[in-house]
Amino acid sequence: MKTNKVALVTGGSRGLGKNIALKLSQKGIDVIITYHSSSSAADDIVSEIESNGQKATAFQLDTTNINSFDAFVEKLSSYLSEVYGNPRLDILINNAGTGIYKPFLETTENDFDEMVNIHFKGVYFLTQKLVPVLNDGGRIINISSGLARFSLPNSSAYASAKSAVETFTKYLAKELAHRKIAANVVAPGAVATDFGGGENKTNEKKIDIISSNTALGRVGEPEDIGGVVAFLCTEDAYWINGQRIEVSGGIML
Repeated sequence: MKTNKVALVTGGSRGLGKNIALKLSQKGIDVIITYHSSSSAADDIVSEIESNGQKATAFQLDTTNINSFDAFVEKLSSYLSEVYGNPRLDILINNAGTGIYKPFLETTENDFDEMVNIHFKGVYFLTQKLVPVLNDGGRIINISSGLARFSLPNSSAYASAKSAVETFTKYLAKELAHRKIAANVVAPGAVATDFGGGENKTNEKKIDIISSNTALGRVGEPEDIGGVVAFLCTEDAYWINGQRIEVSGGIML
């Protein structure tokens, strides 16, 4: 069923973002995705969304490059005005990200800056730029990680940035309440994607550790996550606000 809503998903050309975008389209929501470098992968997702009967497009965006945000918002607004007759969004999903697996003692300042810039600073300021074009009653969903609750070695910079975005989300929920904009966090557990070099798909030792410490006994898949994000974008989830929802199969309980 069409909803006449439009969602923006950063990092929507692969992994979790891809599945989120597809699940949104199955809910009758039009989708705009951003991609970092692979325009062909983004085009494939756009075609898949359109085959679900929804409008879709893709824009290149480096979410660490804050100086590019004004031009991106201008381009986004022009597209929305041309296609929908107004420059407004309904849903923002901050998903774009990368991972670094290094021990704390080997993590460099550049490593740290990369994690903070993409997972916190970029999310913070891109959201700031987009709130003015977000409809009242809209939704913001920030993708975090189970690693903000439990700790596994070699993810200190990444997990710290995700913890920061979780705190930020609570402030969004309070400060945007006058516009009835709900803000929530979805925190996946370990998911078998290409993220961070694909360790959760290829590192058998890590896969065994994760599986043995997960109540449902396996590593997650992108398909386990996207539907939860899409649900939070529906009217059924209207009263969920300022919450962290972990989607991890029951890891580290």
